[in-house]
Amino acid sequence: MFKDEPRSPPSSRETPERAPAEQSSGHRQSVRARVQGEVGFVGLGHMGTRMAANIAAAGHRVIAYVRRPEQMGRLVALGLKPTTDIALLFDCEFVISMLPDDAAVRDIVFGRQDLGLDGLAMGMMPGAIHLSMSTISTAAAAHLASEHARCGQGYVAAPVFGNPDAARARQLFIVAAGADADVERCRPLLDNLGQRTFVIGPDPASANLIKLLGNMLTATTLEMLGEVIALIRKRGLDPRPFMDVMTNTMFGGLAHRIYGDKIVAERYSPGFVLSLALKDVRLALAEAENAGAQMPSVNVVRDRMITAIGRGYANLDWTALGLIAAEEAGLKAAPPVGVN
Repeated sequence: MFKDEPRSPPSSRETPERAPAEQSSGHRQSVRARVQGEVGFVGLGHMGTRMAANIAAAGHRVIAYVRRPEQMGRLVALGLKPTTDIALLFDCEFVISMLPDDAAVRDIVFGRQDLGLDGLAMGMMPGAIHLSMSTISTAAAAHLASEHARCGQGYVAAPVFGNPDAARARQLFIVAAGADADVERCRPLLDNLGQRTFVIGPDPASANLIKLLGNMLTATTLEMLGEVIALIRKRGLDPRPFMDVMTNTMFGGLAHRIYGDKIVAERYSPGFVLSLALKDVRLALAEAENAGAQMPSVNVVRDRMITAIGRGYANLDWTALGLIAAEEAGLKAAPPVGVN
């Protein structure tokens, strides 16, 4: 719910006069206005579904775009208004995207004529805001921000740190960047989604860079956790006392505690799947190359992820870096769950 302005009933419309808007389908409407407080949502995967449900639970009417009609039943049960027509999102005050990669976000913003998909940039009303919570490249973020500005819309990048369980519990950490006024308009939504929002500044691309580099800190941590736990097991020792010492002394952060426990327990059921983690690694390495900065430890992680995917582990959690470390050490690992 918005703190500084009441949410209008779903049928009410803003009354300020606006110039006619031409949709990407080529049809011109003489009267269009944003629906106050209405939220569109694109990207109803493990994370997005939980996030959209939380926004609906906070009192917003959430129109959820899906491509497959068979997805609609479960979304209705969560209080969402699912649709296979993206044009129904165009009058929303906010549209949130939680998509897997640059290409998916570009398709949604610019449209795909070959798929008959209209784009948000041409369809959304002037003054509406695209709240992009996807983990994408800085180049893509800059391109999207520029296009929305050209169309008179706001664009806020707000990638998140956290897994689907954290999304369900509204415990995400959010990194937001965009025009001050746009970020402030989005803040009630962000408060419904996470435990804390870090506002970085006016450049949306900076939020995506922080997210990518944060993921690299986690990925290299997973690699080292996997290696040291494999060594301890190779020596015939139980790794649990080791993790107890480490997490209660120098390494008490969330990554060491949560992911260390998963690697010790050999639990690799997906939260953040390896195929998407590898996408982020490649994006981070591209950022490093463009900046002329080396990230040799991330190169190691990339190679390990490629090995894991080659062994059929693409749909396991990125903690399966521990599984690869165990296999490379010649240890007999527990059969992984979730392998196709």
